[in-house]
Amino acid sequence: MEGSGNSLADHSEKGLHILVIRFSAMGDVAMMVPVLSVLVEKYPQLEITILTRHFFAPLFSHLPNVRTYEADLNGIHSGMLGLGTLARELRDEEIDVVADLHDVIRTNVLRSLFYFYGIPFKQINKGRSEKRSITRENNKEFRPLKSTHQRYADVFAELGYPIDLDDYKVPPRRTLLPKIYEVVGKQSKKWLGLAPFAQHDSKCYPKDLMEQVLTELNSKGNIKIIMFGGGDTEKTQLEEWESKFENCVSVVGKLRFAEELSLISNLDAMLSMDSGNGHMAANFGIPVITIWGVTHPYTGFKPFNQPLENSILPDLDRYPKIPTSVYGNKVPEGYEDVMRSIPPEKVIEKILEKL
Repeated sequence: MEGSGNSLADHSEKGLHILVIRFSAMGDVAMMVPVLSVLVEKYPQLEITILTRHFFAPLFSHLPNVRTYEADLNGIHSGMLGLGTLARELRDEEIDVVADLHDVIRTNVLRSLFYFYGIPFKQINKGRSEKRSITRENNKEFRPLKSTHQRYADVFAELGYPIDLDDYKVPPRRTLLPKIYEVVGKQSKKWLGLAPFAQHDSKCYPKDLMEQVLTELNSKGNIKIIMFGGGDTEKTQLEEWESKFENCVSVVGKLRFAEELSLISNLDAMLSMDSGNGHMAANFGIPVITIWGVTHPYTGFKPFNQPLENSILPDLDRYPKIPTSVYGNKVPEGYEDVMRSIPPEKVIEKILEKL
């Protein structure tokens, strides 16, 4: 952990205004939810402001004393001058301490500015050396690393607010508004969420294999497959499957993010890649089945409280360099098709087991 050197021990008995920083990506932001939930439950006197994208605000709408503050990193808060403006704005919000759960160049600039204002600043220990050890090709140290959720929690412990993530209470399912029923129909079947996309192709189950999964599930007749994604390319792909399979429906472009969250909270299970939708479903206690490519749950990004058996992995004997990277952005030669070592039957079996 890194900080300004200020002692925080005297703060542990009184409520503070904590600024929590995590700009992106969606999965990393969603992983804050269980941590902050336990934090505000144990320390109800705290006031929490999350510095992030405005789009992510619905993730935290159920948490008391938690609000979001928009980081306009492409506008007024861009560049060094913009970050200076942002730091002044936040100082004027009467921030007492800062929990940086991101540790990137921008947050390190903010750390210097908050140090100038005399505001204590603690940062996440990302475990970069451990992650290099588990992702390197030779002399790989293949072992489970500390979860990202726990790394987040450790920052609050450094601030004087230790928490136990085993205390997490799953929030109640959110109310389904009429708009949701208009899109997906009435809840007469099992609802399976499907999030088949990820930031990198190396983390996406091949289209032809996924179609085999959909063909089998669609034929069951008692499963509604609700598909999530974003962007024009993903929207087009999901619409193609929607037209091809009568029990598939895409929600891309049809629901607001808050409505998607309500829908996710009412699923019976979620099939996700190593991506954000799996984390959002896990926060609601939904069984989440994840398909992994060149990444691996040992790096600390497994959805919260999901058993390892819910992670469907490639053939690691055939592909011993996995994980090749933490984020899926490094694909060694010969590892382009690791996902093809996962048979569709294995995916189908796990889904039916959870449903």
